[in-house]
Amino acid sequence: MTDISSSPATDRPVVRLRPKAEARAIRHGFPWVYADELVTDRRTQKLASGAIATLEDAERRPLATVTVNANSKIIARVLDRDPEAVIDRAWLVARIARALDLRARLFEAPFYRLIHAEADGLPGVIIDRFGGAAVIQPNAAWSEAMIDDLAGALAEVTGVTTIVKNGSGRARGLEGLPEETVLMSGVLDGPIEVPMNGAIYMADLMGGQKTGLFYDQRPNHAFAARLAQGARVLDVFSHVGGFALACLANGAQSAVAVDASAAALDLAVRGAAAMGAGARFSTRQGDAFSTLEALASEGAQFDVVICDPPAFAPAKPALQAGLRAYERLARLAAPLVAPGGYLALCSCSHAADLVQFRAASSRGIGKGGRRSQLLHTGYAGPDHPMLPQLAESGYLKSLFFRLD
Repeated sequence: MTDISSSPATDRPVVRLRPKAEARAIRHGFPWVYADELVTDRRTQKLASGAIATLEDAERRPLATVTVNANSKIIARVLDRDPEAVIDRAWLVARIARALDLRARLFEAPFYRLIHAEADGLPGVIIDRFGGAAVIQPNAAWSEAMIDDLAGALAEVTGVTTIVKNGSGRARGLEGLPEETVLMSGVLDGPIEVPMNGAIYMADLMGGQKTGLFYDQRPNHAFAARLAQGARVLDVFSHVGGFALACLANGAQSAVAVDASAAALDLAVRGAAAMGAGARFSTRQGDAFSTLEALASEGAQFDVVICDPPAFAPAKPALQAGLRAYERLARLAAPLVAPGGYLALCSCSHAADLVQFRAASSRGIGKGGRRSQLLHTGYAGPDHPMLPQLAESGYLKSLFFRLD
């Protein structure tokens, strides 16, 4: 593993913005420098991926301490606005401690997203906590190179004894990093029980999707559960039972979970059983769109239908196709909602903003033959803070409609 630990600013490399690059954006808190904004001479191109450097503007005035990856379209990421900051284990401890202070104020139990990348001052790093265990996603080259220091700082600050490195996903590919999931410390005997909104979820930290559980929907699970008291619920793209189990824990009559993954649905069944709701819970494995069509042909009706798909528009080239997919999903889901019932549609697509997603959803509901009221717009919980200068950090949108 390459050692990229930061040396004193006087000894480390310097990278420089091009004359037409907007230095003011960096000064005002924007955390990224794109490849066409940086002078990429031979010296810069030879830097180890994730190397720590001092960023200067075109007039050679120091701007920030950054990490550089010449293989990425985001060629530099701001680590610290202090150009002389030393990026070492003590620096990591300070960042994680600051993040922990916020979560400790927000949550009674230690189950939450602890580090939300740029918004928590650790670019490209995701850390989800599961009691005495945690999963690190080092999605930027610098964090991959400093993974041992990152894990050590995490254990020092939080006291977690089991740490998993989840090196999978699209973001790592964009950084030129390989896929690898490793148990770095501790022991895992199986899925971990996670209490949330009165429900019990089973999180597979080694083999599950992402870190094993999606904490970002916590407040939207709670809102859906309020609508679902005494209701029949359909949870599409359910993963390990996200919306369905929250609704069951708060008085839903029944819930059906739909997902393509048999393993995820098995964890959902185990979660329902652990909370004593197994008799009110059922699953259907298969493609979500095909399952919605099949349910319609069966004449099925539900009081609450929730669709929480993966990102249909993860990047701008996929935007139009993604919006069409969101519209189709709404069109197929709307007829399954009983008169006066509720439809929740969610998007975690970076490329589709709220206005575009809301328009696609409304078109789909109309094409599904229904008239709607938009009741509520939900976002990620406060353990997923947004960096105001970076729209991508506020990716989640959840729309709750009442259908006539």
